[in-house]
Amino acid sequence: MKHTRPIFDEEPAIKITRCGNSSICSQRNGKIMPASENNQNNSNQTGGNANGPNSADHSVDTNLYSRQIYALGESAMTHLRKASVLISGIGSVGLEIAKNVILGGVRHVTLHDQKLLTFGDLSACFYANESMVGENRAKISFTKLAELNDTVTCILHTEALNEEFVKQFDLVIVTDSPWEEQIKINNWMRKHGKLFISADARGLFSYAFVDLGEKFAVHDVDGETYNEVLLEHVNCETGEIFTLDKAYHGLEDGDHIVFEDFEIAELNKLTPTPVKTTAKGHIVNVGKALSSFSSVIDGPISRGRARKVKMPKFIEFKSLADALKLPEFMIWDFAKFDGSEHLHRLWQALYKFEKKHKRSPKPRSKKDAELFKAELEGTGTAEIPEQLLLNFSYQATGNLQPVASVIGGFVAQEAFKAVTHHTTPLKQFLYTDSCEALPGDYSSFDAGKLTEKDCEPRQTRYDGQAAVFGWSFQAALSKQNWFIVGAGAIGCELFKNMAMMGLAAGNGGLLKVTDPDTIEVSNLNRQFLFRRPDVGKKKSEVAARSMKQFNPAVNVQALSDIVSEATESVFNDDFFNQLNGVCNALDNVEARRYVDRRCVYYQLPLLESGTMGAKGNTQVVFPHLTESYGSTSDPPESETPVCTLKNFPYQIQHTIQWARSKFADHFTSVAETANQYLDDVNGFLGRLQQMTVSQKIELLRALNKALIDECPSSAEDCVKWARDLFDSLYRNEIMQLLHNFPPDQVTSQGQKFWSGTKRCPHPLNFDVDNPEHLEFVYSAAFLRAQLYNIEPISDPIKVAHLARAIISPEFKPREGIKIAITDAEAAANDEAGPEGDDSEKLLDTLNMNLARLKIDNIRRLTPIDFEKDDDTNHHIDFITAASNLRAENYTIEKADRMKTKQIAGKIIPALATTTSVVAGLVCIELYKIF
Repeated sequence: MKHTRPIFDEEPAIKITRCGNSSICSQRNGKIMPASENNQNNSNQTGGNANGPNSADHSVDTNLYSRQIYALGESAMTHLRKASVLISGIGSVGLEIAKNVILGGVRHVTLHDQKLLTFGDLSACFYANESMVGENRAKISFTKLAELNDTVTCILHTEALNEEFVKQFDLVIVTDSPWEEQIKINNWMRKHGKLFISADARGLFSYAFVDLGEKFAVHDVDGETYNEVLLEHVNCETGEIFTLDKAYHGLEDGDHIVFEDFEIAELNKLTPTPVKTTAKGHIVNVGKALSSFSSVIDGPISRGRARKVKMPKFIEFKSLADALKLPEFMIWDFAKFDGSEHLHRLWQALYKFEKKHKRSPKPRSKKDAELFKAELEGTGTAEIPEQLLLNFSYQATGNLQPVASVIGGFVAQEAFKAVTHHTTPLKQFLYTDSCEALPGDYSSFDAGKLTEKDCEPRQTRYDGQAAVFGWSFQAALSKQNWFIVGAGAIGCELFKNMAMMGLAAGNGGLLKVTDPDTIEVSNLNRQFLFRRPDVGKKKSEVAARSMKQFNPAVNVQALSDIVSEATESVFNDDFFNQLNGVCNALDNVEARRYVDRRCVYYQLPLLESGTMGAKGNTQVVFPHLTESYGSTSDPPESETPVCTLKNFPYQIQHTIQWARSKFADHFTSVAETANQYLDDVNGFLGRLQQMTVSQKIELLRALNKALIDECPSSAEDCVKWARDLFDSLYRNEIMQLLHNFPPDQVTSQGQKFWSGTKRCPHPLNFDVDNPEHLEFVYSAAFLRAQLYNIEPISDPIKVAHLARAIISPEFKPREGIKIAITDAEAAANDEAGPEGDDSEKLLDTLNMNLARLKIDNIRRLTPIDFEKDDDTNHHIDFITAASNLRAENYTIEKADRMKTKQIAGKIIPALATTTSVVAGLVCIELYKIF
């Protein structure tokens, strides 16, 4: 993805039970039982009924959470599935936090609030409407929140909090609450060794605070995946180790490494060793760690690698009471370097004002601003800019969905860090200020000219937004026409934000959304508008319907056309000329570039964004003011040489890529080629004449195999083919390679041929009792049968019985076979032709065989397109088995199914928290466009 930067600057990282009169909770003997206390039976309660998962079920649905697991890791996901979290205050920020925490799969989530819904809440409470004003905020949202994830136990509590109640949770998150209440709860949590986070938002301002105790262990400080470094030379006396081909090691002083894949087993068992970098980027020093091995290893090595490992880091946090006096800040905007200290004082003054006056300062009230200024006494000495003070006072009743989305996503991510010990948490205050979104004197909505009357509440759902921008601005928002391209994770968050903003909610306004995709199970973890019953439905249609539920006044039109050159008759001049702007919510660069070109042509603003795990980016493209998206590009990704994949793999990525290629060769390309021939023989042969001799032979051989030599007539034939394929890939080809390049082969320079990145392989003999061997044959036979429209054998026992009966012929290596060592050598071999002087004779034979076919009697094949998210189709099963058997050939560490799926499917890690933050930032930028 393009221009990805961390959103989290500190290095990243349903059971519905009712009981009692005023609370809904899971109880045993009157006590809440979170997962950490191993509550075995949440359905046995006082006066309650239950539905949903067993509370002791900490299992992880890898289909549902796959993208999150790729971002956080399986260990972190397991911690989430055991955690219990209390969220107090289900206003705008609390609601966002709850949404993200529940989507993230935290095992037990208790929602608490005693406040009643007001009109001011409605601008950022997406599960509420005007008819609910006066009801408890947590009760209003509880059912909808509980529906977000049926693997999470959600509990409602509306009584006052006390120490006995809160101490049972692993983490308490407090929002929309004064310092006194926060300090009290924080002290309770510290007393019992538990974790605490708080947050709030007013207008364009927000903050978060984190206290994880006196000594919090972070097991993975940055959440990054490190590649191993191949080594070629070791100097045990000096402690210097040299990377292969002078590759950059990417290590820093103090990093720890372990040694792997050395021929000396004891070296591979060393504990993590600290390194010291040198002036040269391919050399690091490990001190005396290798001194005891000088007699057995010193100098050039045939194989070995170093891998950076994560070492735990311990962080000390202050209590909230102490942190208020001696705060530590994470800076949100480096253009406002002193901003955190200013905002620290302003938030203290606000809570003092509200305690004294039992209300917040009124929008644009100069009188209240003076009263507010008086509350700054005793909060610090930093001089606060007058305009910042006024903006803060004027926006104290403001409630903006985009700001809640940003801080709510951020805090939910901090919650994940807290309960998983994964990635470095916030230490300790974050203050945000997005006042650049206020219109200036260049705009007809100049915020500097707003009066109290312009922003006074009118008891509508937009009171909280009008308090910041005024009612004229709100009216203009309602008349906007925008086009949202994509209804995936970012799209869902954008729809929620835009609905609450009232974008296109008036006469003449219209939001158009398009997405050709249908909803899959893996979407549900972060695309919160969708539920399990929606799986298989069009994303755009379900998203539009959900948007109307958030705000019935929004005018939205759902489309399902892809935006490309092929659909310019749909997305034509009339379409674009009606728009005020475009929002991209796409998942690939080419589509982004195309939409960008259209926006440049029609001179429309474009709001661009993307995410990858805990990282994200936003970009504003504004006509005649900024560069376009296509003006810059990321450097191209490095590609693995074909010869490395074909004969000399040394990483599991290589074997997975090879297995993915074999899937395409055997189950997709061959069927497409055969169907092209069957549909139009003359046309096919005409295109064949344009190819080189080598290409003709390769293509005709594949056709002969598919339609004649290896064409199955039964499912048993498919098992036989799969069993033969095993021998061909994992025994015969390896034995031929070793025949050409024996294990003791040396180069013309006298060096070992099998060294460095070339790992000497060994052949595999089929063993039906080996689960991996049988899995390969089973899945390959299953797919082969589908390819030829034959009912597959679904019983693994029967497949094993058939495979056991197959006798493999002895392999005899062929002489004169050329095996290229480099891609350049392979290209030269292809140019020369694989069969030398016999090429034309071979071509004639292959053509004659095909000419004898009675095409009318042959059924078309069914090409199998790779689909990574269907566990019943055996696609990932085949690729995992094929890759790991290849890894076994070359003594490469194998990968589990999850990792194989991610690499083969090119899956981008994703988190609902990051999506929430990015979508919020996009909509804050949307404010600025007016």
